[in-house]
Amino acid sequence: MIPLNISTDREVPSVKKELPLIALGIIAAAPAFASQQSTSQGFIEDSHLDLFLRNTYIKRDYRDGLPDKAEWGQGIIATFESGFTQGPVGFGVDGIAQYAVRLDGGRGRSGAGGIDFFAQDDDGRAKSDLAKFGATAKMRFSNTVLSYGSQRPMLPIVYADDSRLLYESYTGTMLTSREIDGLEINAGYLTDQQRKSDDSHNSGLKSLTFGGASYQFNDQLSGALYASHVEDVLNKQYLGLNYKQPFATDQQLIVDFNGYNSRLNQEYADANGTGRSNSIWSLAASYIWDIHTFKVAYQQSSGSTGYHYGGYQNQGGVGDGGNTIWLANSYWSDFNGEDERSWQASYGLDFAGLGVPGLSWTTAYVRGITLKPPRPATVKNTNGSTRCSTRCKTAWRKI
Repeated sequence: MIPLNISTDREVPSVKKELPLIALGIIAAAPAFASQQSTSQGFIEDSHLDLFLRNTYIKRDYRDGLPDKAEWGQGIIATFESGFTQGPVGFGVDGIAQYAVRLDGGRGRSGAGGIDFFAQDDDGRAKSDLAKFGATAKMRFSNTVLSYGSQRPMLPIVYADDSRLLYESYTGTMLTSREIDGLEINAGYLTDQQRKSDDSHNSGLKSLTFGGASYQFNDQLSGALYASHVEDVLNKQYLGLNYKQPFATDQQLIVDFNGYNSRLNQEYADANGTGRSNSIWSLAASYIWDIHTFKVAYQQSSGSTGYHYGGYQNQGGVGDGGNTIWLANSYWSDFNGEDERSWQASYGLDFAGLGVPGLSWTTAYVRGITLKPPRPATVKNTNGSTRCSTRCKTAWRKI
């Protein structure tokens, strides 16, 4: 019997050529701990089906006489994940079906940047509903999985956006290996990106190649290192470190460092009227005391351009996913402009300690300043200009 879970509202081009060699090398290595494939119960026995219901409303309140934009929709997302057949090499199939109906946000109210629930027709009217489907074939040897088909990577250099009504997705090949305890290796070659608000596959992505790993050094320290190559757009590298220092049963200090280094393709940079290089990093410290979290952070961007990520190439974007900005001060404003520096102070409350598991509340204040004079017709910030962002977020996820 398949269990059903229902929840309510969450330049390395050589990687492509060496992906099969990486897989063979990992498979040939002796595993450091128990093989997941050896404990497989079977294709059906280890299968599960999840149903996710999401009702989402976003409104953008513009100033200076511009009309407000808003979209509201009900989404249903069903994901099926099969087990693996038994034997030295196991095989399986995953699938996803997504459907959304528009409740508000017709002509004149839809089409705002940052919302993107339903794509617009030629006359500017948002679609009344949306249906999308995807399937993935997979195989597993020991603790290494190789898959092809519809993919939703969740990595710092390629992350399919799941923060709106329906999910963004890619098509391609991915490898995930956990042969060594504490070490996870990821590599992939993606050739198509499906926009979260559309059922077509015409986002403009040519190819995206990536690779890297994360490692848990001990109970307190972990790190990650990744690189990606988006054809005709950019090369990007990422470094992340996380340290946890407990002080008492209900108190701990968490320090996070995240940094990206990017270099744009010359033609892409020229088309966007900007420079080619960017380095951006953030350092955050969070003190957790029982159900309370106090956080301060600093973020800095440098180089001849700001940090580029996300979007769709047929609209001038990068195409590496809407969540590829693992930086402390990324909220609605990302504070990722050219030579921009920003500071943050925030407070969070976990209501699980008050008898309401799954409910959390966070408020944050972020202030940024850019010291770079504007490039003609391309940069809105002026020399020495500042911008602020205040955020209050409440989330409730059924546990």
